[in-house]
Amino acid sequence: MTAPTATSTEIEPISGVAHWVTKQHETGPIRLYAWEKYLPSREGDFAGIILLVHGSSMASTPTFDLQVPGQPEVHSPMDYFARRGYDVWCFDCEGYGRSDKTRDSKFYVADGADDTEAVADYIKGGRGDEKLLIHGGSSGALRAALFAERRPDRVKRLILDAFVWTGKGSPTLEQRRKRLPEYLASNRRPVNPEFVRTIFTRDHPGTADQPVVEAFAEAICALDDSIPNGTYVDMCQNLPLNDPTKLNVPVLIARGQFDGIAGFDDLLEYFRLLPNPDKQFIVMPGTAHSSLHGKNFKTSLHIFESFWSQPDPVYQG
Repeated sequence: MTAPTATSTEIEPISGVAHWVTKQHETGPIRLYAWEKYLPSREGDFAGIILLVHGSSMASTPTFDLQVPGQPEVHSPMDYFARRGYDVWCFDCEGYGRSDKTRDSKFYVADGADDTEAVADYIKGGRGDEKLLIHGGSSGALRAALFAERRPDRVKRLILDAFVWTGKGSPTLEQRRKRLPEYLASNRRPVNPEFVRTIFTRDHPGTADQPVVEAFAEAICALDDSIPNGTYVDMCQNLPLNDPTKLNVPVLIARGQFDGIAGFDDLLEYFRLLPNPDKQFIVMPGTAHSSLHGKNFKTSLHIFESFWSQPDPVYQG
């Protein structure tokens, strides 16, 4: 009697590759850390190339590749999209994480847009001229939008998550402006677990699971004990930094129901002025400022993938 053949249930491992990107600056070359994840079986046949742009208070991998103990891959957007056949990239802006922190600078939103362009060019050199699917969260959305204004030729679809335009209707920014002199006086501010926890309590407590919050805080503080003040200064005194009339690419604006930074009417007016008819505005229910780490993160990921995988219009009139 022949023994039955075992059926393999192995899941293909996701590959993770670290890259070092050189950004040219008048003070000299700057090294930026980039992190790529994908399924090797999809190399050469990706569903698309995703570039993720992080926000003000943390480096990229805690945001986009968070690994929560006992829940491998569950809370990592990079793993989620890699499993679905995408080539997924994130990077640390200058002044954050593993990237260079040597320049005497606050590192403003415009610096992050420069970083995004440098990484986009690097990806083009290795993966070809395919346009990118981009997600920016919070000040990362400002960085991503500014990059897309400059380089629409490199952007296929853009998601602005927890975005802010003029700052009107933002209780969080109203409170933050009270500390503007402090942010102007120093290039960096300390970051610690207590501060990270406030991200999840300031708008609407209860929108995130505490083990995820703690893993997020630990991952952030393992890379940085201080973070640049430039984006806080920009968002307190220099808004608007983005011009919707110059953003002529397909755009999804995603706003958490309880987000204290992304003013609803402010975003609606920005949305109205976007010239490309391929645009969407969506509210993520039960979500505060950090959509990727809340209890409803699966809803957010579904929304983002749906937008990125949407067929381009055949007829636009």
